[in-house]
Amino acid sequence: MLHLFDMLSAKLLPIANKIGSQRHLQAIRNGLISILPLTIVGSFFTILLNLPVSGYSDFIAPYLSALDVPFRFTVGLMSVYAAYTIGAYLASSYKLDKVTGGILAMLATLLMIVPVNIAKGTDVTGKAVEAGRYIPLTPLGSQGLFGAIIASLVAVEVYRFCKVHKLEIKMPNGVPPVVGESFAALLPTLFVVLLFWIPRHFFNININLFLTTLISPLKGFLTGNNLLGGIVTQFFICLFWIMGIHGHAVMGPIIRPFWDQAILENAELFQNGMSAFKLPNMFTEQFFQWYAQMGGTGATLALVVLFLFSKSQYLKQLGRLSILPGIFNINEPIIFGAPIVMNPILAIPFVLVPIVNTIIIYVVTAIGWMPRMMMKPPFSIPAPIGALLTTNWNWFACLMVFVCFAVSLAIYYPFFRAFEKTQIAQEGSLEDQAIETK
Repeated sequence: MLHLFDMLSAKLLPIANKIGSQRHLQAIRNGLISILPLTIVGSFFTILLNLPVSGYSDFIAPYLSALDVPFRFTVGLMSVYAAYTIGAYLASSYKLDKVTGGILAMLATLLMIVPVNIAKGTDVTGKAVEAGRYIPLTPLGSQGLFGAIIASLVAVEVYRFCKVHKLEIKMPNGVPPVVGESFAALLPTLFVVLLFWIPRHFFNININLFLTTLISPLKGFLTGNNLLGGIVTQFFICLFWIMGIHGHAVMGPIIRPFWDQAILENAELFQNGMSAFKLPNMFTEQFFQWYAQMGGTGATLALVVLFLFSKSQYLKQLGRLSILPGIFNINEPIIFGAPIVMNPILAIPFVLVPIVNTIIIYVVTAIGWMPRMMMKPPFSIPAPIGALLTTNWNWFACLMVFVCFAVSLAIYYPFFRAFEKTQIAQEGSLEDQAIETK
């Protein structure tokens, strides 16, 4: 078994290092993580609009349009924010001015949107709207996320191309750096405008629609309703962790854009009135957080609880140290403390438990017993509370957390007992050696 781990590590480690260090994937991952506060705060306003209290809907009805604004300007404009942060991180990796990189990325994203001409109309409160050109918000939310990612990467690459080939306006040495950078960005800005403005506004090439169509099979496989996609995602995240490689750091640059778009799409549709039971995306990150990964990757909270009652002094102490972080979905203490890394006994349930829990929740969701996730709270919320929040206060979803926890305990238990025996034997051997040295 250890030979197998060594062989897999030798094969996977170079791949993981290449993925983890690839600058474009790093920029995407870091950029999306940077806007996490916006998605979390915006999601809490979704909760505020849907509290399960009798008469609450009637009470907030006069203020509904105003209460909806924070969601629309956080989650609803996610593509704009993502464009800036991704562009800034990519520019910084090239040692370019990150503010310029972010602005060019945001400009490219906005240029892919066609303004709407309105002669006369009303806003959401029923007030008259003056005639003019307006930018629609819908393409700047989840629908435009992949377009924003591509536009950001292209815009910064144009910026870098101009820098490398000296296509910039140089200012005298005495000019303040801020002014110098502004003039140096004039030609890159012009090239970015022409590159995105002409195809979209003269030839009606809808880049967002093209990208959505192109990636829809992969999106459907990873975050839609495809059980195999959910299993594959969990398998590789856990497998990398067993090798001692941060699974989410490796898989994150690949899967996170799909996860983020999936939960944002669900949130927008739910905010627009769609039932949580009819939302399109099942396998969001939150689906895995509360069920397949409660306590952290591998659903290790169950293992921590077993450690608390272990006859091994080391495992019992490790359980005490790991229980509080585990409740809040942080499990590095047990992954590296047990360890689970390169552990032929604990590696099996570490991979098996998330897959089994994924299948269980897939079945109850697919048959309509449980709604789908419609908001993005912090990952550190305990799983039962997280399940309640993300399923619009569905108590059956909360109950299924405990069902999955019981299943996790049952699967981990025989492997825990086997590992406990080896640990007790090692502790006994160390005690004998200590006696002999005395």
